[in-house]
Amino acid sequence: MGLLHQVYVGTGSNQGNSIELLSKAIMLCESNVGYIGRVSSIYRTKAWGKEDQPDFYNQVFEISTPFSPLIVMRKFLDIEKSLGRKRYEKWGPRTIDIDMLFYDNLCLSTNEIQIPHPEIQNRNFVLVPLTEIAGYKIHPNFNITINKILENCKDLLTAKIIR
Repeated sequence: MGLLHQVYVGTGSNQGNSIELLSKAIMLCESNVGYIGRVSSIYRTKAWGKEDQPDFYNQVFEISTPFSPLIVMRKFLDIEKSLGRKRYEKWGPRTIDIDMLFYDNLCLSTNEIQIPHPEIQNRNFVLVPLTEIAGYKIHPNFNITINKILENCKDLLTAKIIR
């Protein structure tokens, strides 16, 4: 196996058995993408962006992979599809959402992929679990830690640990 890349991944679900789906997403990522490192607790948060839907369960984990960012993203999309993800509306309900938050310290923006994820700094449901496992990681666009970004986040939705 060649050089391994450190990827931080955010997952979310508010349809079906969300806790089981988060677990299955991690297992499928490990068997298809790479070695799973640190894994956050699971958090429950009111829906963000489109509020008239059930609460979300969210989790963040770290994965080491030999694959390029585009291949990782395509693998995540395949895993989402295998777990019943259907894309009907932006920020709508979903069985599973798998987002690449960071890929090493890469900054990349194409039609297919944006790294780091462009909304990290605006979402407690990402920042709280990310702080749990990687609070001192430096965001490559802002040059400050995830802890500091969380301190400055204006999101009023609370991420409550459930597991």
